[in-house]
Amino acid sequence: MSAESKAIGICAFLSIAVITTAIACVYARHESRKQFSLLQQLIVQRDALEVDWGRLQIEQSTWSTHSRVERLARRKMGMRNPAPDEIMVVRQ
Repeated sequence: MSAESKAIGICAFLSIAVITTAIACVYARHESRKQFSLLQQLIVQRDALEVDWGRLQIEQSTWSTHSRVERLARRKMGMRNPAPDEIMVVRQ
């Protein structure tokens, strides 16, 4: 093999390597942008879920206030405070 054909072979190999590397860089940048876009969507979704979570916590605290529970117990279940003669102290 002559020196000229070796040089052409090396040049062809290097050209293919450069083109392959360029394509890989473009693909990596494209994937990076896709992943960043997905990350941004997930951050928006997380923020919306955190707002919902806060709202649900407030709603739960509202539904479980002592006055509401007592009112429902009296109205729906007929519960009442015991009379003094109905109270028994149990000791061991």
